[in-house]
Amino acid sequence: MARIAGINIPDEKRIEISLTYIFGIGRSTSVKILDGLKIDRSVRAKDLTADDINKLKEEIEKKYRVEGELKHEIKMNIKRLKEIGCYRGIRHQKGLPSRGQRTKTNNRTVRGNVRKTAGSGRRSVEKT
Repeated sequence: MARIAGINIPDEKRIEISLTYIFGIGRSTSVKILDGLKIDRSVRAKDLTADDINKLKEEIEKKYRVEGELKHEIKMNIKRLKEIGCYRGIRHQKGLPSRGQRTKTNNRTVRGNVRKTAGSGRRSVEKT
C-alpha cells in the first residue's frame, strides 16, 4: 500500500481514483497531476513503480495543500468569518446553512429533526 500525504491509498483501484482518497484532491486534480507526471491513469496503484510513487509524493507535497494543512486553512477561514460577524459567520455559529438554502423545510438534520406542526388537529376520543 502506497502512502502519500499521510494517507494509505488503496492498491486495487486505478491510480486516478486512489488519489482522490487524499483530502483536497478530487478527480480533476488527480487527472491533472497524473498527466503532468506522464503516468498512465488506468494503471492500478499496486502496479506503480517506486519511482512513480516518489514523483507523486513530491508533486503533491510541493504544489498542493492537502489533508491537515488544508483542513487548518478551512477552519481558520470559518473562524475569521465568525470574528468579523458577517452573515456567513453568524450562520456558521448558529449551525445553519450558509449558502442560501431554504430553511423553512429541508434542513431537519441541521435543526435537530424538529417537527413543529401538529397532526390532523383532531384528538382521539377515548372509548369506555
